[in-house]
Parts: sequence; C-alpha cells; structure tokens
Amino acid sequence: MLTMANTYQECLKKIYQLGRFGIKLELDTIGNILQALGHPEKKFFTVHVAGTNGKGSTATYIAAILQAAGFKTGIYTSPHLVTFNERICVNGQMISNADVVAAYEAVIAADTGKRNATFFEIATAMAFDYFARQQVDWAVIETGMGGRFDATNIIVPQVSVITNLSIEHTEYLGGTIRSLANEKGGIIKQNIPVVTSVTQPSGIGMLKTIAREKSAALYRFRHDFFTRKNPGRSTLTYRGLHLHIPHLTIPLPGDHQKENVSLALAACELIFDQNSKTDPRYALTPALAKKGLGTARWPGRLEIVRQNPLVILDGAHNRKAAQVLGKYLSTTLAEKKITLVVGILDDKPYEAMLTYLLPAAHRVIITRAKTDRSLPTQVLTAAAKKYFTGRILVKEDVAEAVSLAISNSSEEDAVCIAGSLYVAGEAKEKFDMDFIS
Repeated sequence: MLTMANTYQECLKKIYQLGRFGIKLELDTIGNILQALGHPEKKFFTVHVAGTNGKGSTATYIAAILQAAGFKTGIYTSPHLVTFNERICVNGQMISNADVVAAYEAVIAADTGKRNATFFEIATAMAFDYFARQQVDWAVIETGMGGRFDATNIIVPQVSVITNLSIEHTEYLGGTIRSLANEKGGIIKQNIPVVTSVTQPSGIGMLKTIAREKSAALYRFRHDFFTRKNPGRSTLTYRGLHLHIPHLTIPLPGDHQKENVSLALAACELIFDQNSKTDPRYALTPALAKKGLGTARWPGRLEIVRQNPLVILDGAHNRKAAQVLGKYLSTTLAEKKITLVVGILDDKPYEAMLTYLLPAAHRVIITRAKTDRSLPTQVLTAAAKKYFTGRILVKEDVAEAVSLAISNSSEEDAVCIAGSLYVAGEAKEKFDMDFIS
C-alpha cells in the first residue's frame, strides 16, 4: 500500500505528464468538470487578474487586503517556484499534500469528457474544489496564459483586473498589442467593472471597445487612480476612485510595484464599495489597506534570500520583466559589483532580455534549469558575448552556478539570479535546503 507521501508524488507525476503548456482554445472541458463537481467556483466571490507582468503581485496584494479585513481568502497563481502547492493557498497557507491528493482525485473522477483535461485545467479545477471545501469567502484567481480561453475564465468575478501588456506567446495570443489586448480583455464580463494599467493606444482602445460592448465600467491607472512618490521620502501617496492614502509604503521592492499596488487598491475599492451595505467588514480605510499590504509576500520576484553578499532572486522571464530588473540593478544596486546568474527558456526573446540584464553586471554565470525548455548554455553564452565584454562563466547546474557566484563575491557585492522562474525556483530550493541543513 502506498504511503501518503508516495501518493502525493504519484499525483504530481500524473499531473505533470499532462503537459504544463498544453493549451486548448475552449472552455467546455473545464466547464464540464466543474459541473460534475457541483460548480465549486460559484460557492465564493472571486477577483480575476490577467495581464503580462505583475499579475502575481497584484493578486497577492488584493488577497492580503481581503484577508486583513477578516475574510477567509484563497489565491490561485502560477507557475510555482519550488512546489506545486504554492499555486493554491488559503489565508497565506499552501494547500497540504493530503489536500492536493483529495483535490486531484475529485477532479480526475470528474474529467469524463471527450477530451482529457490539460495540466492547467486540472490544476485550476483542483483550486476551485479546494477553495469550496475550505469555505473561503473570496478567491483571487490569476490567469495562466491569455484570458479569453484561459481555464480560469469560467468564473464570473466581482472585479476584473488587467495589468500591463507586453508581447508574449505569439502563437496563441497574436503578435500585436491589439490582439493581445483582445485575448486578455476576454476576461471582462457583462456589467462587471474592470481596472487596468494598460497604456498602449491600441491596447487601451481594444479594452475600451470590449468594456463598452459588455457595459463594464473601465477604470485606468494614471487616469482614474494613481500613485505619486512623496518628495524626499520612500513612501507614496495613493489617490484612488474615492480613497486617499498618504505615506504608503510599498511592501515589495521595485518602482514597478507602485503600479501593481495601485491596481490592487482600486480593485479593492470597487469590491468594498459594492458590498459595504451587506457586511461591516467592507470598510476600506487607509489603516486597513496598509495593514493588508504590509503582510504581502511574493517569492521569486526581487526576493532577497541572503545578505553579505546580497543575493536576489527574480524570475524576470520575459522582455518587460528583464527591463524592469535591469533598471533596478543599475539604479538601486549601482554601487555594488553584481554577479548575474542567468538562464533563459528557449521560447523567450533571450537576446533582447540580455540587453537589459547585462549592462549592470560585473561578472556573468550562464546556467540552465532542469527542464527541456531551457536554452542550451552554449547558445546563451554566444548571445551574451555580443553584449558583454567581461568574464563569462558557465555552470550547467543552477545550484552550482549560485554557489560559484557567492564564493566569488565579497560581502559588499551582490548576486542576482534571473532569466526564468524555473532558474529562480531551483535557486530558491537550494537556499531553502541550506537553511534547513
């Protein structure tokens, strides 16, 4: 008889065999599974978050504020860094191994349609089943890829959120900002308000069209709500739809987080306004917002995992994310000698990403994650030599690359591990094991 630990591992093995990026452009399969499960996704309120970058941190901020208000809150995000359980959390606690098994078995038993469900459809249904069993009040749901045909788009949220747009997954989402906005804007529902930080004219134009067709109120960052730095201080002032919060501290590093915090606060304003007459907990004050944001944690994104030398993990898995990280390294860490440990997947614009990441580096170590989607180190090294004249080392194993970077750095230096969430995940696993040992 299998032990529970073995059963859990067997479940994960079967889930991963479904293919992490199998995408099917229809919602019938996930719909049929949820119907067989008794529609767990209808047993709690939801917020739906789509976009290119910032989805996870925005979702985390919203969930943190709802939890601080006293609501039992679930959050579903992807991908994970170290363990599958990270994807499904309630009140900041990951789903247990036993509950992964229970959710998997329930969903597989319900997957009886013409087409077997994909990895993401199974994981999404598991999240909804678990949230219903846990009797959460709210669940913040992050899309996987796209929006219109994303498995998560089966929900009808109280608020939709669309973060910024950057060209990605062109084979599925199209090669223009307009086509991308059409896919992401597919999460907009009839009469459901939406907040967004999209700025490109073609992108916001498409979202306006969709919102108008759906009679959905559209609220825009820097137009209907915004944040501004307080002169001479490390705090911000948020001026929202109704709420004014001075002296707001951003809980996660990076200037780009002010955009994500603004989106989260605007979404919470709409949530709390809609429900304020039914429950006294729906009273969004500056104190409550600060309390919630102060608890927010989002691993693998400008995450400091060590001091002396400073070691930072950041997935930076696409062009826009690499640009944001490059700016952070060249400004905030400008006084430090930085060793960049970098590995990138083969479906990413790796040369463009390197042009943002390499200028701040003093030394570069090329590596690759343990996935067949990783770009070979020789290919990445050849590309890096076009833009970097300093020393480039190669270590095929992420953990070994990180150890080499640290051993060659002084206490005043910095190490940044970036280029892929897979690389960040393997590095984080190393630091977790080092801490345990």
